[in-house]
Amino acid sequence: MPARNNRFRTREPFQHDARLTLRHAEGPFRFLNPTRAHFDHSAFSSPGLSPDETKTPHESGDDVEATATADTRHDQSSKEEANADVPAKNIRFLWRSRDNRKGRHALLVQRPLPGEDAPFVTPRRTSHPREILKTVVRTFVCYPVWDISWLVAFIFTWGSIVWVINGFFVWLPVEAPSTEFDGETTTAAGVTAFIGAIVFFEVGSILLLFEAINANRSGCFGWAVEQLVEKNGSSSGGGNSKPRLRVVANRHHCHHHHQNRRNFVGKRSAATSLEAQPTSDGAQEEKSWQWFPSWHELRTHYIHELGFLAGVAQFLGATVFGVSGFTALPGINDHLTPQWRLNAAYWIPQVIGGSGFIVSSTLYMLETQQKWWKPAPQLLGWQIAFWNLVGAFGFTLSGALGMAANNSGAQYEAGLATFW
Repeated sequence: MPARNNRFRTREPFQHDARLTLRHAEGPFRFLNPTRAHFDHSAFSSPGLSPDETKTPHESGDDVEATATADTRHDQSSKEEANADVPAKNIRFLWRSRDNRKGRHALLVQRPLPGEDAPFVTPRRTSHPREILKTVVRTFVCYPVWDISWLVAFIFTWGSIVWVINGFFVWLPVEAPSTEFDGETTTAAGVTAFIGAIVFFEVGSILLLFEAINANRSGCFGWAVEQLVEKNGSSSGGGNSKPRLRVVANRHHCHHHHQNRRNFVGKRSAATSLEAQPTSDGAQEEKSWQWFPSWHELRTHYIHELGFLAGVAQFLGATVFGVSGFTALPGINDHLTPQWRLNAAYWIPQVIGGSGFIVSSTLYMLETQQKWWKPAPQLLGWQIAFWNLVGAFGFTLSGALGMAANNSGAQYEAGLATFW
């Protein structure tokens, strides 16, 4: 029997789509479901990628999930679109569990050697400077509030900002006592801790669970395949060569719920083309919304999903951490005497909650890796999880040092750890 992480026990992506064929699946742990898989598409009839090339693939289209991104690509002028095209010898679709939750679609692209035929053209890599600049600009001008993945990032970003402000309220009076104002360490620090822990971290963690539970089940290709035509009307590539195919991001070919501006999660957009919609068998697997999986789904599927387990750890950690948010409020925190009561109601929940964040961030980081021991710093998802892990250690360290009430050095470091 093949290892669990080499096959899908349930909900194999594209199992009802005859156009895509599973070639390879893998994950960081044998006892969990695969976190990535390679698929051949019927439109890409060239030979498959070599083993060496699949280990370090060139990936395109990681940022297709937002409607604005797909619109921007699709509405480019012919000249701009041509300038963004890159020749490709072979193409495979790369399914990744994190991409699937976020509504993204990646390609494995083999570039041709000099003199080799290139029957395909693909968009530039998302690590290209121009693509990075476009993404940064979209961050400040596009606000897809209907997209649960965007909301998760937005909420946790503002939660982190609030905690940085809280760090100043806690640490600055110790570093520079002359700057302290009335109520800084009680009211200001307590209120910002409550807002950061409850309003942002707890709400964001709940949305993370909803995102994992309502992830696309049937598999979404998300790309349109077009035949290039020269100005004279003939197929590109000359009379004796094969017609060239262009692979372009197209929001009408994506049936992730992220494209639907009329619901939070669940149903795909009504503008999704018939070609891109799942078959009747695949559509039966899709649900418009569920608050929580059934016991059968939990036991047979979600318990083996790394992303779901990470979301559960984040939610449990945020819930316990939220106790510190409540007890930090003025009128509660200043009545927690003697010290053991303050430790039990404020510092210890922070340590336990921070430990949950450590587990969650570690699992999210491992989800993006091909092997559990092999970091993937070239991936944005890995970087996000890594820096979340650094912050999680900061929260845990702050709580641990905070219990040393009689040690001024420990209190100083506890305030600094909040900045992590």
